[in-house]
Amino acid sequence: METPNIYLSRKNPSKGAAITGWILSGLCILFLLVDAVMKIALAAPSVQGSTQLGWPAEHVQGLGFILLAPTILYAIPRTAVLGAVLLCCYLGGAVAVMYRMNVPFYFPVVMGILLWVALYLRIPAIRSVFPLVKN
Repeated sequence: METPNIYLSRKNPSKGAAITGWILSGLCILFLLVDAVMKIALAAPSVQGSTQLGWPAEHVQGLGFILLAPTILYAIPRTAVLGAVLLCCYLGGAVAVMYRMNVPFYFPVVMGILLWVALYLRIPAIRSVFPLVKN
């Protein structure tokens, strides 16, 4: 008897799951774009927050560009998975910096989880890699 290969399943998500995934993605993209633009524009709250975490003020703008690139990749459907991987790298660095400064670091962890949940809800291939089925 042959066992079904769940990794080859490409069943499209339900309409509700896809809409929820797009809404979550949109909210994540909106937040990350605002954060990146504030860093690039050297907005006072962004510079102040980064310097409190130990970043020199002259590096804040560079961090904004580093955040902007994967956010744009995440916003484009064909490159969303690559963008999510790169954003998780960025957020992992944020967790490390916040942990080192003894600051609560739950927000970047939650953001990383939301990025992947949104992709899971809207992309069938992600569901194939991480199947949530009973055997």
